[in-house]
Amino acid sequence: MTILPEHSWPVAEPLWREVDAMGFDHAWTFDHITWGGLPESPWFAAVPTLAAAAAVTSRVGLGTFVSSPNNHHPVQFFREVLALDDISGGRFILGVGAGGDLDARITGEDLSLRDRVDRFHEFTGLLDRLLREERVTAEGRFFTARDAVTRPGPVRPRLPLVIAANGPRSIALAAERGDGWMTYGGQTDTDEEWWALVARHSHVLDEALDARGRQRHTVARYLNIDASPTFALSSVAAFEDAVGRAAELGFTDVITHWPRLDEPFRSSRDTLDAVVSDVLPRWR
Repeated sequence: MTILPEHSWPVAEPLWREVDAMGFDHAWTFDHITWGGLPESPWFAAVPTLAAAAAVTSRVGLGTFVSSPNNHHPVQFFREVLALDDISGGRFILGVGAGGDLDARITGEDLSLRDRVDRFHEFTGLLDRLLREERVTAEGRFFTARDAVTRPGPVRPRLPLVIAANGPRSIALAAERGDGWMTYGGQTDTDEEWWALVARHSHVLDEALDARGRQRHTVARYLNIDASPTFALSSVAAFEDAVGRAAELGFTDVITHWPRLDEPFRSSRDTLDAVVSDVLPRWR
């Protein structure tokens, strides 16, 4: 479940408590400066939001959806990741991606798509090293770390690194370094076109894992089912259909969004309650 960081904390806190009580395996929030889907909306930062959410929840995983080099330096961000993992008692999930176009424009970036992908690969590789090694030095094109001491390290032997990717280069990165892969598929006009695109992405991941000698089941697969033309929580039937199709394609996890009164993600609380009471128990 994803809760957009558009609400002040007195409004957002009950939502995080409810997600925890509803039994969802993980809860996410967007890590953007501004999200293109709601460019005029109030917007709060992901890291303090998740720290606050960790303090009022007890069991649900908490993730960034997704963090990027648009607004983070790996060495600085690594410290925030450690804090989130510590505060949550080892429930944090680090989702990373190349980042959105709007954030890049706001910060005045002028990078080509190739350069942005290159930067994302460098960002992810350095983050991965910081999560695994006790001391890191790296001289990159985009990021530098000079004798970065990483103590105390994550509270677990391995903090989950989930790499969001749709293109073959970044899917290969997920196969190489990721504990999980996340995709939104892409932009299509119809649901059938979208599911066909998701299936192709999943096949690319299979091939990339096979090429690296990694067992396919060792990488969790997260699908943003709300990227399809039909919002998954528009009805109970739509949600159940989306979850079933995702499972058939080998996805281990799906991500949906808390219903809003307006678009995007417009739906009713009754639909969410019916999904929680009638559908989720059958998929556990």
